[in-house]
Amino acid sequence: MPAPPPLPTFARALADLLVALSGARALPKGQQLHGHLLKAGHLPATASTHTLLAHHLITLYARCALPDLSHRAFLDLPSPPSPAAWSSLISSFSQNGLPAFAFDAFRRMLTAGVPATDRSIPSAAKAIAAAKTLSRPPFAPHALHGIAAKTPFAGDVFVGSAVLDMYAKCGHLADARRLFDEMPERNVVSWSALICGYADAGMHPEAMGIFRLALEEAVAVNDFTVSSIIRVCAAETLFELGAQVHARAIKTALDVSPFVGSSLVSLYSKCGIVERAYRVFSQAPEKNLGIWNVVLIASAQHGHTSAAFERFMEMQSTEFRPNHITFLCLLTACSHAGFVDEGKRYFALMKEYGIEPQSEHYAAMVDLLGRVGRIEEAFDLIDSMPMEPPESVWGALLMACHMFKDADTAAIAAQRLFQTGSRNSGTHMLLSSTYAAAGRHADAALARKAMRDAGIRKETGLSWLEAAGKVHTFVSNCRRHQRSEEIYRVLEKVSEKMEAAGYVADTSAVLKDVDGDEKKVTVRYHSERLAIGLGLLIVPEGVPIRVMKNLRVCDDCHNAIKYLTKCTGRVVVLRDNRRFHRFEDGVCSCGDFW
Repeated sequence: MPAPPPLPTFARALADLLVALSGARALPKGQQLHGHLLKAGHLPATASTHTLLAHHLITLYARCALPDLSHRAFLDLPSPPSPAAWSSLISSFSQNGLPAFAFDAFRRMLTAGVPATDRSIPSAAKAIAAAKTLSRPPFAPHALHGIAAKTPFAGDVFVGSAVLDMYAKCGHLADARRLFDEMPERNVVSWSALICGYADAGMHPEAMGIFRLALEEAVAVNDFTVSSIIRVCAAETLFELGAQVHARAIKTALDVSPFVGSSLVSLYSKCGIVERAYRVFSQAPEKNLGIWNVVLIASAQHGHTSAAFERFMEMQSTEFRPNHITFLCLLTACSHAGFVDEGKRYFALMKEYGIEPQSEHYAAMVDLLGRVGRIEEAFDLIDSMPMEPPESVWGALLMACHMFKDADTAAIAAQRLFQTGSRNSGTHMLLSSTYAAAGRHADAALARKAMRDAGIRKETGLSWLEAAGKVHTFVSNCRRHQRSEEIYRVLEKVSEKMEAAGYVADTSAVLKDVDGDEKKVTVRYHSERLAIGLGLLIVPEGVPIRVMKNLRVCDDCHNAIKYLTKCTGRVVVLRDNRRFHRFEDGVCSCGDFW
């Protein structure tokens, strides 16, 4: 049967229709048109006008998340496919979560003698960045950069930004920064990619430095940039700076973005101002699953368990389906409140949503059971896990043993934890303090010796307080602060009132076998108390003293801060590595359950 004569006018009209259907992601109508083209003999393509139709079909199926059909449409093209067709195929695989197929298509394109273009290079860069580390060819990022450098598009801002973003997401930040400095022209993607790369790597000062440079050069930053820098402020608990970025986002209307909104909820929650976090969430004009999950974890960490449950029910009534992070937030909320039955119900509910519990969900359940003293049941749950229990699971059990002074089970949990290859100093210290609390000081000393013999150094306990644009950091019994004498004096005065009110120091967890007075001195000036002492001096009356701590607050400090708030009338918000504690008038929001 002879090929149908070319119909340029009809072909152009059909091409325009395909573009419109592709933009609307109208899959059923697009498939009807595809069927018509097949029946009419316009596909597989033979004439150049029909090639255009097949090309637009690749894009249609790509936008409808059907990369397999994009590939079939690509195969309907006459040989050899054009560079534009190759670019569309690579983009289809890349944007639909098939980075290996995208990179393979890019290599086949080069093998076929088709040169890389300003469309295919960004798609290949995206694929390399999205590939898992183990499946990514080790020199792929540098190889693609080398290919791009040899094309006429080496100085193209979009190509350069794509390669920079690839370097940043692959963790090659030195290469990303070098390329950034060499770029003849930068756009907002260039700036955002580098800022986000530094933020994800925990290189927060570098991220802040690039952001300040962007502002100095009057770069029109977007919601992705602002979201990244707010995440930096949240990670460093820089409330005042984060609030300034929030104000700037409001002025530029970027605060309406759900990405900015979720970062702001995280910022205010991590800085201990959860009421403002809730307000940002409730006022967000557009919500995505990310902002729902962030407000759930905020509710959990601040002990607002009922609010977490209510928000989950509210989320269920929306278009969003919970994911594995959602259930981890709910299990954390249950753990912090000791709600075992609710925790078991949410754990079972995961499978109804087609979500298989992962190791982090088991760790949360072990933590929940352990916190209420059901250590044997937690052990049975670990034995039932379908995967090898990781460090987090055994760590949760060890913490439970520490809370309930179960030294024998703690030794078993610690041994299993060591077998995972963990070199976390917290494991040794927990085991040692558990022995000490049980009066087994010789065993506590052996646990500390084992840590020294393994070359593991104890993590330094730090507490910090932000005030007047400055962060003040303390370690236990520190006298390096310029106002140390005043801090110690004010704490001594408050201690006299606390003891008169009934406070008695709990020294059971002191690791050294020394006399009682020396033990009291050891716990009296822990880092969080020194930070609170400074807060008593410089934080205005009526304003909560907000202190952050990198380790779990000890039992004695927790009790002491309750007495301190009762004797001074001040409010203290303390974030340790497990949750938030709001101390007010002698009571903590955690209900002494943390």
